[in-house]
Amino acid sequence: MKKLGVVAVSTLALAVSGFVASANAAETVWKLAFNQPEGHPEMVAVQEFSKKLEAATNGKYAIEVFPNELLGSQKETIEMVQNGSLEFSLVAGSLLENWSPDFAVFNLPYVFKDYKHLQRVVKDKKIVGDLFKSIEPQGITVLCAQYSGTRNVYTKNKEVRTPADLKGLKIRVMQSDTMVKMLNYMGGTGTPMGQGEVYTAIQTGVLDGAENNEVTYYALKQHEVGPIYNLTGHLMMPDYIVTNTQFYNSLPAEVKDFFEKNLDGLVDDEFDRFQAQVSKSIEAAQKEGTKVIKADQDAFKKAVEPLIKEKVSTPSAKALYDAVQATRD
Repeated sequence: MKKLGVVAVSTLALAVSGFVASANAAETVWKLAFNQPEGHPEMVAVQEFSKKLEAATNGKYAIEVFPNELLGSQKETIEMVQNGSLEFSLVAGSLLENWSPDFAVFNLPYVFKDYKHLQRVVKDKKIVGDLFKSIEPQGITVLCAQYSGTRNVYTKNKEVRTPADLKGLKIRVMQSDTMVKMLNYMGGTGTPMGQGEVYTAIQTGVLDGAENNEVTYYALKQHEVGPIYNLTGHLMMPDYIVTNTQFYNSLPAEVKDFFEKNLDGLVDDEFDRFQAQVSKSIEAAQKEGTKVIKADQDAFKKAVEPLIKEKVSTPSAKALYDAVQATRD
């Protein structure tokens, strides 16, 4: 009989049968929680990785992706991973700050030159090795990072070109202290909220806007309620695939060997898939009414300098920040 891992999902399976991948053919299927819709580049890359895992283990093991927060919000699912009731989750880097504040370095505005710079950094074990291992004593193992695009502010009614334009606007940010402070320094009011609530919150006026990358902006139909996409370019932060440390350490040798040899390939595949979708997504949104505004990024960079100084205040954070900056070129 096929095993479904450590979370009982019999009742959920019927509800989400339209979302699951062909991983059902494997003998043992592990679950991975994801908060974005089906077809998202990060999801597709994991599904391709799962196919390779299934082939490499002769059909013994696979990973099934549950999109659209079907297993819970990112905050909920990373806690499920930590307590061992879920095998994998794909989460925003901002959430990992709750387990190690040094993750905030990668979540700082304008820290990466471009997506190629980010890609080099997250695959460089000399830079990320100790950081990834730092939360293992708390039960969470970081397997790899994924590209989640360049984040920009989008708004319901007001064009944003400078920090002054954000004054008085409630902008949704991810659920972390760093993200709230970042948006506040940028001139607005950072409002933490789960992704599943954002559309309605903007639609009803609870929020004046949010911030996200082009792919997610269009995939989640945020352009319908926030049709002004302002190119602030303030964040290029990684997402992470995390697993339970005890679970990962107990995996069969053939599976761990596969992970160790193929995770970099997963990273490269996902980066390529995501970047290929960026221009397609914003062009599609524009055809449906989105107005793209060029913002003064230098003004926003200057506005967030106090946040960088605040977050890069410990020896470990400074060493990590300096290592990232040393690889910009």
